[in-house]
Amino acid sequence: MILRLILGDQLNPKHNWFSEVNPGVLYTLMEVRSETDYVAHHIQKIAAIFLAMRHFSKELRQMGHAVEYFTLDDPRNRQSFAGNLKVLCEKYPIERIEYQEPDEYRVDKMLAALKEELGLPVQMVSSEHFLANRNSLSEVFSGKRTYLLESFYRHYRKKYNILIDQNGQPEGGRWNYDAENRKAFPRNHVPPPPFLFHHRADEIVKLIAKEGIKTIGQIPENTITYPINRSEALELLEYFAKNLLPWFGTFQDAMHTQYSTGYHSRLSFALNVKILHPYEVINRCIEEWHSRPTEISLSQIEGFVRQILGWREYMRAIYWAKMPDYALLNHFQHTSPLPEWYWTGNTRMNCLRHAIGQSLTMAYAHHIQRLMVTGNFALLAGCHPDEVDRWYLGIYIDAFEWVEITNTRGMSQFADGGIVGTKPYVSSANYISKMSNYCDSCHYNPRKRYGEGACPFNSLYWHFYDRHRKLLEKNPRIGMMYQSLDRMAENERQNILKQAEEYLSHINDI
Repeated sequence: MILRLILGDQLNPKHNWFSEVNPGVLYTLMEVRSETDYVAHHIQKIAAIFLAMRHFSKELRQMGHAVEYFTLDDPRNRQSFAGNLKVLCEKYPIERIEYQEPDEYRVDKMLAALKEELGLPVQMVSSEHFLANRNSLSEVFSGKRTYLLESFYRHYRKKYNILIDQNGQPEGGRWNYDAENRKAFPRNHVPPPPFLFHHRADEIVKLIAKEGIKTIGQIPENTITYPINRSEALELLEYFAKNLLPWFGTFQDAMHTQYSTGYHSRLSFALNVKILHPYEVINRCIEEWHSRPTEISLSQIEGFVRQILGWREYMRAIYWAKMPDYALLNHFQHTSPLPEWYWTGNTRMNCLRHAIGQSLTMAYAHHIQRLMVTGNFALLAGCHPDEVDRWYLGIYIDAFEWVEITNTRGMSQFADGGIVGTKPYVSSANYISKMSNYCDSCHYNPRKRYGEGACPFNSLYWHFYDRHRKLLEKNPRIGMMYQSLDRMAENERQNILKQAEEYLSHINDI
């Protein structure tokens, strides 16, 4: 008999494994403490994954497959993959163990040791999910020292013939419409409401409490609003294509206190647990664009495709090329802890209060909230990238290390020194004011650099550049910042830096 292990982020009913029922194959899914405890996760993240796993195991049984499922409180549960596989090997005449290629380095090493631990043949197969393989970075950038996202993105656009015309050129004559996709919501603009599901998770919430699992965040009314199976994920994809795609690109960077999700798809959880395949998501949206060319501009669909075919696949490629050393990088040698209010949202800065509060109640924030609000502040404040990694990995429902750490330690914190991004993504209050309504009702004044009520982002921004001058001033994309800093009157510069020092020394009270 063959024993096949299915991880909680491998819930793809279209995988070749399930194409036919084989009585000689036993499938197993496990709720284990080794996965719930390696970081403090958002309670909605654990609940959603467990709900999705349980639904998937039920679906497999309905298809006729044999399944052994370990709930967290199963008396047999040894709380690790290897331990539970031993339990099954003692119960069944197992001759071989198979598992799908895991996405996290930690789990990859864990499963690679199964052969020695269990004394049985072990085989790894493809997860049949990604458009680029683990070694794609070396394939695309063979012999090169830098890894530009744009080059990676164009390579896979060509490979899969996505938004490519009959002459082999990009649709519309341009590869990238990013410059057109940076608008804030106009006054009185109201996006369509998000498409929400309502899965009660009372049993799982009680189980999490009974087992003493440490979690963060809240789960309002014990309800999960994300899709937990393929049919629901397809519904959400359909809703996005028809209702949100027409303005996705234009407003993908916009932030608003009333519209937390804006025109974003909220498909990342379904994608990252593999309920949906990236290729089908891209194709469905391209199909919608083709059917409504006057309503959906090329910049909307290109912006969406770039998020999936570009960033998502590129981040995974960087991850597998650079781990495990990547997890140790700290370019600026930052050492400060995250402010205490990252776990409560109790700060007078309205942008951070809203972005963190939303993250705690929804397990969600879109990419600009993550990059230019919470990540921006953590970088300006000199927080240790280990702390930032743990916070992002835990708080978001779609966060798995392969996609989280390269976005966080790389793009957001520039802790990799420029592997992912060509410059640090930092800004003063001006950017946040421009792209959101957060500053409208804030305790702090986004136009003041120092003095009573001055927005902390402004002084911390210049303090960051001042203290890291040796590392950054030769960067061609940053030179203008140092020219501006040098043109300041000395008393102005000193007042700004003094204000920043004051905020840094009382950061939990901001």
